[in-house]
Amino acid sequence: MSNSLRIAIAGLGTVGAGTVQVLTEHRDLIAQRSGRPVDIIAVSAKSRTKDRGVSLETYDWYDDPVAMAREADVELVVELIGGEDGPAKAVCEAAIAAGRHVVTANKALVAMHGGALAAAAEAAGVSLNYEAAIAGGIPIVKALREGLAGNAVTRVYGILNGTCNYILTEMREERLSYETVLADAQQLGYAEAEPSVDVDGIDAAHKLALLASLAFGTKVNFAGVYTEGIRKVALEDIDYAEEFGYRIKLLGSARMTEHGLEQRVYPCMVSKSAPIAHVEGAYNAVVAHGDFVDDTLYQGRGAGAGPTASAVVADIVDVARGFSVSTFGVPVGQLTDVEAAPIERHRGAYYIRLMVSDEPGVIAAVTAVFRDEGVSIGSMLQRARSQTEAVPVVLNTHECEEAAMRRTLERIEALDSVVEEPTMIRIESLI
Repeated sequence: MSNSLRIAIAGLGTVGAGTVQVLTEHRDLIAQRSGRPVDIIAVSAKSRTKDRGVSLETYDWYDDPVAMAREADVELVVELIGGEDGPAKAVCEAAIAAGRHVVTANKALVAMHGGALAAAAEAAGVSLNYEAAIAGGIPIVKALREGLAGNAVTRVYGILNGTCNYILTEMREERLSYETVLADAQQLGYAEAEPSVDVDGIDAAHKLALLASLAFGTKVNFAGVYTEGIRKVALEDIDYAEEFGYRIKLLGSARMTEHGLEQRVYPCMVSKSAPIAHVEGAYNAVVAHGDFVDDTLYQGRGAGAGPTASAVVADIVDVARGFSVSTFGVPVGQLTDVEAAPIERHRGAYYIRLMVSDEPGVIAAVTAVFRDEGVSIGSMLQRARSQTEAVPVVLNTHECEEAAMRRTLERIEALDSVVEEPTMIRIESLI
C-alpha cells in the first residue's frame, strides 16, 4: 500500500470530533477504499483540554490554525472552524498558498468566497472540496458534479435546513405554535440560542447558491438569492394547507428563466403527492432534474456529527485516491456571470389568508381588487363568525406574476375591513 495521506484538522467541535472518530474507527476500511491510509498529523482548536470524546494525544497540537495550515507536514487541511471570514478563511488561504488540498464543511465561506478560493486552488494545483457544506450526509455535490455530468440540469430544489423542517413538522403533527416548537428545538439542540441563520433562511440560501453554481455552471451569487424564513408561518396556515391538499416546507429552488437565474428560499406549499412533502423532521432532501434522467431525489440527515463527518471523510478519500475535479464542476474561468431574476417576475399560484371585519360588502371589495389587478381566484373559504369580530377569508389564486400579487395585497391591506397584514404563501409547482 502506498504512503499515507497526511492531514491536519482545524476545528474540533461536533463535526471535527466526528471526523476524527470516523477516521480512527474506520482506518482500515478507508485505507482499503482509498488505496492508502489516512493519518491525522496535526489538529487545532480553541481549547486543548476540552473532552471531545476522542483521543488527540498522538497528534501535533497547534494553538494557531493558520500556522498549522502553513507549517504542518501534511498534504491536506480540513477546515471545520466555521464562519464566512476570520480564521476559517485564513486557514483555507494559507493551506492553498502552501500547496495543500482543502476540505471544508463551511457553506457560508464557500458561498461568499468560493470563487476566489477555487481560483487560488486551481492556480496552486490543489483541490477544494466541500461535500459536507450542503445537506450533511447527502452526497449532492458528487451527484451534480459527477453523477449527472451527462445531463443538462434544468432545476434543482430541496429542503436544505433541518431545523426549519423539524419546526414545521412539529407544528403540524403536535398542533403547536412556531414559538413553542422553536423553544423546544433550542432545548433539544436542533436550533441555536440565536436561531436567525436557520429560521430566517440564510443557511438554506448559502446552500442554494452553491447548488445553483454546480447545476448551471454559474458564478456563486449568494446576494442573488431571494430569501424569506419561517417566522410568519402560523398554525392556521398549516391547517389550511392540509385542507387544500398541501404541506408547508421551507424550500430552496433554482432554475434558469428568461429573466435570468431564479434562486429562491421561502416557505411554500407543495402538493402532498410530491415525494418531498413527506420528508419530515430534521431530514434534508434535494431534487435535481436532468434532461436525460428526469427527477432524481437525494434524502438523508442534513446535520449532526455523523452525517457531516461522513461527507468530510468522503472528500478526504477522494484526495487520497488522487481524484480531482473542478470545485464547481468546471474551471473557474468558465463559470458564467448570469443576471439574477427578480422575485417580482416569478410566476406561480398563491395562498392568501385575510382577517376581515364580519360585515356586508367585504368579499365584494376584496374580489374587486383581485379583478382589477388581473389576478384570478381559484378557490375561497370563508369561516363563520368566531368569538372575535374578525373572521378569516382564505383563498388560492391561479398562476400570476408576483408583481401583480404584491400590488393586490398592498391594495387589500389598505381596505378598512382588513384588520391584519395579509398572509401570503407561494404554492410551488414541482412538475
